[in-house]
Amino acid sequence: MLLEVKDITVHYFKVRAVRNINLQAEDGEIVALIGSNGAGKSTTLRAISGLKQPSTGEIAFKGRRIDKLPPHKINALGIAMVPEGRRVFPQMTVMENLLLGAFLRRNKDEIHKDLDETIFRHFPRLKERTNQAAGTLSGGEQQMLAMGRALMSSPKLLLLDEPSLGLSPIMCGEIGKIILNIHKEGRTVILVEQNARLALALAHHAYVIETGDIALFGPAKELRENDNVRKAYLGG
Repeated sequence: MLLEVKDITVHYFKVRAVRNINLQAEDGEIVALIGSNGAGKSTTLRAISGLKQPSTGEIAFKGRRIDKLPPHKINALGIAMVPEGRRVFPQMTVMENLLLGAFLRRNKDEIHKDLDETIFRHFPRLKERTNQAAGTLSGGEQQMLAMGRALMSSPKLLLLDEPSLGLSPIMCGEIGKIILNIHKEGRTVILVEQNARLALALAHHAYVIETGDIALFGPAKELRENDNVRKAYLGG
């Protein structure tokens, strides 16, 4: 098991955001977390990445507990997160944003190899805009930059928080194709999405989170055919 989350509960001050969450991700899977806004999906990713420490429970990555580690040490182990809203550094160039993703790496040859063979292959538009300020990119291009920046840490597990948020249907489809291509390289992906149709089309397994609890879990194909999921998240 690549990632195992056991009974985590997360609070923001006295407010409980998620309760007794259990989830797993096998090596090479795409796992989707779907649910309404505020259900606890992003909080779960923040706990995995170390940005929010669970009040109770355990998180293990490749058999090692990580729930007490700071974010940079979790990143060094092979977990990278693409945050909701992209969070690029707008005044910095595309190249500067990408190189920030490799801040823990020391081998410059490998960094430049990943730029050429991974980042610019998945995101050729970024190669055309390496010297352009990130804040001048379109929303879709900023999402590509945020994903590229995360991939620059050479992660085994990629956490994607609402990658289609605010994008056109055409761009959503393009981001979906990029996620599949990243997965084909051998990376495991945990995908948080309000666009349940997109998430369930990409994922192998999925969890439905409602008000901080896991309401349903199963193969994505089965959840796509579940009447309750169809009514609540797929428009009937």
